[in-house]
Amino acid sequence: MSAVLKAQEPSARYLAALRPGLVEHFDLVASAPGGVARMRELILTLAVRGKLVPQYPEDEPASALLAQVRAEKMQLVAASKIKQTKPLEEITAPEIPFNLPSGWIWVRLGTLLQKIGSGSTPLGGKEVYVSSGIKFLRSQNVWNDGLRLDGVAFITPKIHAQMAGTVVRANDLLFNITGASIGRCAVVPAHFDEANVSQHVTILRPLMKALNPFLHKVMISRRVQQSVMDVQVGVSREGLSVAKLSRFLIPLPPLAEQSRIVTRVKDLMHLCDVLEAKGRLEDAQHAQLLDTLLGTLIDSASAEELAANWQRVAAHFDLLLDRPEAVDVLEQRVLELAVRGLLVPQDPNEEPASVLLARIRAADAQLPSKARARREKKFPDPGDTALPFEAPAGWAWSRFVEVAEVDSDLVAPAAFKAEWQVAPDCIEKRTGRLLHRRTVAAAKVTSPNHRFHPGQILYSKIRPSLSKATLVDFAGLCSADMYPINAKINSEFLLVCMLSQTFLEQVSVAENRVKMPKLNQEALASFIVPLPPLAEQHRIVARVNQLRRLCADLRKKLAIAQATQVRLADALVESAAPAG
Repeated sequence: MSAVLKAQEPSARYLAALRPGLVEHFDLVASAPGGVARMRELILTLAVRGKLVPQYPEDEPASALLAQVRAEKMQLVAASKIKQTKPLEEITAPEIPFNLPSGWIWVRLGTLLQKIGSGSTPLGGKEVYVSSGIKFLRSQNVWNDGLRLDGVAFITPKIHAQMAGTVVRANDLLFNITGASIGRCAVVPAHFDEANVSQHVTILRPLMKALNPFLHKVMISRRVQQSVMDVQVGVSREGLSVAKLSRFLIPLPPLAEQSRIVTRVKDLMHLCDVLEAKGRLEDAQHAQLLDTLLGTLIDSASAEELAANWQRVAAHFDLLLDRPEAVDVLEQRVLELAVRGLLVPQDPNEEPASVLLARIRAADAQLPSKARARREKKFPDPGDTALPFEAPAGWAWSRFVEVAEVDSDLVAPAAFKAEWQVAPDCIEKRTGRLLHRRTVAAAKVTSPNHRFHPGQILYSKIRPSLSKATLVDFAGLCSADMYPINAKINSEFLLVCMLSQTFLEQVSVAENRVKMPKLNQEALASFIVPLPPLAEQHRIVARVNQLRRLCADLRKKLAIAQATQVRLADALVESAAPAG
């Protein structure tokens, strides 16, 4: 048996006897992306098919239980506590999805319920919510593991009284019937006081309280969830009618077996909780180790010290770089090493950055007075500012406005429908990768956009996309929420600077200083930029590109390995699931 099973949950040995092939490779399944979720799904599948616990011939059969349910309904009707409903149609052979164990029967969901009905939203909607009162449960409060009351809405007792048909009772099942959360189902706790539900939630109230625990497991199982996907309706929003829900087929075991199934499911779900917690702890520990070891690279005082630190980190690459997100962190560190002058050696024979900066300033001074005036706002000399690190010999500190300029050129998009259009959503955060582009016509933009040209950097100036920048080699239009930027230095090096932690920390400070959701040009212009000699900029860019290609190759190999692990885990889970 898997060491995880032995150490974490001895009661799960029953699963080992039931599905030995799966348990033999349990660690592989549990560690695969989404593996624990697949295990949860399998446990529920086995539960509702009668494969999780043994059947006992002495258990009273489900047919007798159904007779009790019908008798209970007749008593409630006779006492005028519920209304007589039209009988549901008989179950036909073609409808039956799989064979059930001895003692089980198929029933329609509505047969087991004294109430099935969706709620309603009070007249006035959100405007009538109050700060305290009667809880008003919406789909966002309903989860498979229970009600989540963070952010729950409240209505007044008067409105509560007007919505008597939507009142929730303790032990009810609440089932979401619309939207992205369709199919989620929660059991109302036994100690619950009172509440109403919205029209996006249906109340399922079994005729016998003892049915609730097992029925909840059925409702969140793949058996019902697939039925929801098969019959949902609605154009703009997925939806499920109460009438269709009431006709769903439910596998009904003897009541005694239901109790054993629920207990077994609880034990095994506890195992899944342990595995998930173990995975989260391992992820957190891995992230801390990665941050600590890669942090030593950034703290290197020289290229020689960096080489020594790199060798120490490289010895643990098999442990550190075992997942794509770890490679993302490494790539970010490469950018920071680049702007700190630690990726390539400095050459004392090269023209220093101070001369390059003087040349740029001289060229700016020759600009027409109108263009020059836009750049003449004075900022303190970078040397008078608390600098994030000591620049290498031959480097200089400059303001962003000295090495780049925003090239605003707003135009009406109607005249450029065949041109390419780029918006912040087209760019990946922190990497500079352009994920996609579309034509102006396809983007359906109507408000003014900036024109941009090959060789410019497009930078998103709006939250939460302030770490999005890309260098383009084509012309087109970009969103007004972006700055087209001309570089006065190596444009690829400037992009590396704008994606580095040194730059993003300044963005964060500026973002917190103003309440506006956008980074204005004045704030951008004031940012300090580490400036190497021009020849070194070219060498840095070449080295960064080489390392990023290696990162991309490693990320691809890890993704392939993860996909293979997922396929193996899926195959093991599928082999463990009952056929038919």
